[in-house]
Amino acid sequence: MRILVVEDEQLLCDGIAEDLEMEKYTVDRCYDGAEAHERLFVDPYDLVILDLNLPGMDGLDLLREIRAERPEQKVLILSARASLSDKVSGLDLGADDYLTKPFDLEELEARVRTLLRREYIQRNPLVQAGGLTLDTRAREVSAQGRAVSLTPREFSILEYLMLH
Repeated sequence: MRILVVEDEQLLCDGIAEDLEMEKYTVDRCYDGAEAHERLFVDPYDLVILDLNLPGMDGLDLLREIRAERPEQKVLILSARASLSDKVSGLDLGADDYLTKPFDLEELEARVRTLLRREYIQRNPLVQAGGLTLDTRAREVSAQGRAVSLTPREFSILEYLMLH
């Protein structure tokens, strides 16, 4: 399994990478968002561990790019942004998990194992039910061909219901 750790605090990034390497993962390290953007669209990764406060390109902007280009990419946000609104924003933008700093390495390892066990199944970004069409990539909904305006939370609930 190949993991990219994107963290601007070099000591923390190296520590996470070394820990995951001891768990037998192949780990690449990246210290800024712009470099991570380049790597992500050249090399395939099974998981990206992403900080949000990055030089070069903000982590949330990078997450948007990842979701637009590689919706199946697994992303775990690891951030000091610990407010509920930050967590909701990160998850609504498409992160698969969100862990706040400070954290325990044992918990990070468990979350990595959990994410890597999951298989991405949805290949088509369009989900249809009755007259509703939901585009999981563009995050848009239409009913009978007409656009429907939803809040992010309403969209997430509808997406969950339509996928399950």
